[in-house]
Amino acid sequence: MTDSPTRNETGRFDGSGGTIAWRAWLPKAPARGVVVLAHGVAEHSGRYEHVGARLTTAGFALYALDHLGHGKSEGAKANIESMDSAADNLAALLDLAVGEQPGIPKFLLGHSMGSVIVLQLATRAPIDVSGIALSGPPIEITAGNRIQRLLAPLLSRYTPNLGVLKLDSAQISRDPEVVADYDSDPLNYRGSLPARTAVELVDTAELIKGRLDSLTAPLLLLHGTADAIAAPESTDIIARGAASKDITVHRYGGLYHEVFNEPEQSAVLDDLVAWLEAHVIGA
Repeated sequence: MTDSPTRNETGRFDGSGGTIAWRAWLPKAPARGVVVLAHGVAEHSGRYEHVGARLTTAGFALYALDHLGHGKSEGAKANIESMDSAADNLAALLDLAVGEQPGIPKFLLGHSMGSVIVLQLATRAPIDVSGIALSGPPIEITAGNRIQRLLAPLLSRYTPNLGVLKLDSAQISRDPEVVADYDSDPLNYRGSLPARTAVELVDTAELIKGRLDSLTAPLLLLHGTADAIAAPESTDIIARGAASKDITVHRYGGLYHEVFNEPEQSAVLDDLVAWLEAHVIGA
């Protein structure tokens, strides 16, 4: 039996809105760079174990938090309360990670709603990172019918935990084992998304569209062309609007929403690692 190149670490901190749980996958040798990950809605950081394993093999440390209302963090189920709070908690984890891994390039990685949280953090004020990677960013949101959209702001104010939209797990991956694991994972939320989270996601996505010209860090955009949860044109909007002079876009033909959990995940992770390595060298 060979010795694993990865060591795991977990912790908690007092965050905006409650206690936030986090975990890290760390290479046993000194890390070349540190990546801080924001997961998507209704899931948790533990679903990125394989991402952590791939990154640590390449010499990168990966830190990930459970958003408020998600995984092992405090809060009402799947209710993030506000995007600003979520961004504050991501910033706190970034500070924690940099404190543990000083003097090396640092990156932000967001999937789905986590991409919106990353963009909220990166566009509301200047941020010092070597790069930002986004997977399936839902900047153009088409989910929900007209009535749901009209009622959601009112429900968010008076009944923030009331479910308004149910995600179809069959749309996350073409791999049936991934879907089955997602549905049976007790740390995932399988009810309808709370009104507060839905409204915060839609409103912040619209706000970010008008602030993309403040996005100057190197960008990596990953999107499946068959993504039925986050419209693939979201990546086009970011690529066109960002002020960054260093933008890499990978569009994966036929892949669903969770490109890190598709049958082609190895190739996707290779693309992520190659981009990280290029920006460590250039840092």
